[in-house]
Amino acid sequence: MPTTLAVHETTELANRLRPVLLKLARELRREIHSLGVTGGQVSLLVQIKYSPGIGIRELAARERISVPGISKFVTRLEAAGLVQRAAVGGDRRRVGLTLTDDGHRVLRSVRSKRTAWLASRLRTLDDEQLAALDAAIGPLTELLDGGRR
Repeated sequence: MPTTLAVHETTELANRLRPVLLKLARELRREIHSLGVTGGQVSLLVQIKYSPGIGIRELAARERISVPGISKFVTRLEAAGLVQRAAVGGDRRRVGLTLTDDGHRVLRSVRSKRTAWLASRLRTLDDEQLAALDAAIGPLTELLDGGRR
């Protein structure tokens, strides 16, 4: 059980870390505006990429959006030519989603733009700062993965 001091320290760390992570996420989202997709659309495309054939209900549950809401988003992605619906396993009652070639291309472009933006910022840091960021990747990954259980 954490001591009162440890609880206070983790709350302070959370208060300092939260705005930094939010700003980083916001900056990375801005990098993709020129591609004509939103951060929310990219999130859906990533889910579909890694779960080809995923149904609307499961996608809605993963994204914590209502089924009617997710259906509207998917319809827009479909109209943009980024996803397609197809019967799963020959069962016309079960429709799954997959990315089109354009959907894969958009995701590659998103990744490339975001990586280039972040790499350019990282090049401004010294070796000690880079090492500190590198050392933080493991604990941050564990923190985020732990929140999905």
